[in-house]
Amino acid sequence: MTFSQCIITLISYVSRPQKRKLIRLSYGLKDKTGLEIGGPSAFFNLKSYFPVYLFAKRIDGVNYSAETVWEGKINEGMSYDYANDKQGFQYISEASELNNIKNDQYDFLLSCHSLEHVANPIKALKRWNDVLKKNGKLILVLPDKNFTFDHSRPYTTFGHLLQDFNENVDEYDTTHFEEIHRLHDITKDDMLNTVEQLKDRTKENFTNRCVHHHVYSLELISELLIHCGFKIEYQQKAPPFHLVTFAEKISN
Repeated sequence: MTFSQCIITLISYVSRPQKRKLIRLSYGLKDKTGLEIGGPSAFFNLKSYFPVYLFAKRIDGVNYSAETVWEGKINEGMSYDYANDKQGFQYISEASELNNIKNDQYDFLLSCHSLEHVANPIKALKRWNDVLKKNGKLILVLPDKNFTFDHSRPYTTFGHLLQDFNENVDEYDTTHFEEIHRLHDITKDDMLNTVEQLKDRTKENFTNRCVHHHVYSLELISELLIHCGFKIEYQQKAPPFHLVTFAEKISN
């Protein structure tokens, strides 16, 4: 950590009380090795709520495709540029599969606004649990629907997520498309102007992965993570639209 980074973090800690717990938790990952699903993410940057990029020894990344609407074209290999002077290994794999990643390999796993794009979250979280070492940490950030284009949609139930897992739902799933067409607030979606554009984008979801399959509350997140072998250590809401959970692996 440079002197300027130390000063920036200290000022943020003192001036923003709502960030203090998350900064302390991120410092707890100092010199640890992590894996990020669907990043890099601004939420983990130096001046954001959870500056783990500053403290971690190394972070590898996973994206579902070699080209996405968020990152553009990416290459598998030592090309995961998650901070100005830091680089990890970029994997190309589905979030629920993590091909070529060994079990019990990482000290922590990051996921920011990624799990809502996964059709089978229990399958994904169980796989994330596998790649974490004993007592490994999970930092999960999901959108608060009340401040996003999902605000009119109902919260997903745990029973529905369990059904998706039992039926081995995959990324071709279209279950929620009709609901999205009815309830998606286009005025809060910077990528869209019309319902027809929404329908066209949704139809191509296997390629673009823009759909939010499920809508989460902190309560649902807790129930989901406990079911998947995690212990909840801390949760909070963070402006403008983040639901933040810090959890620990307790079983496979």
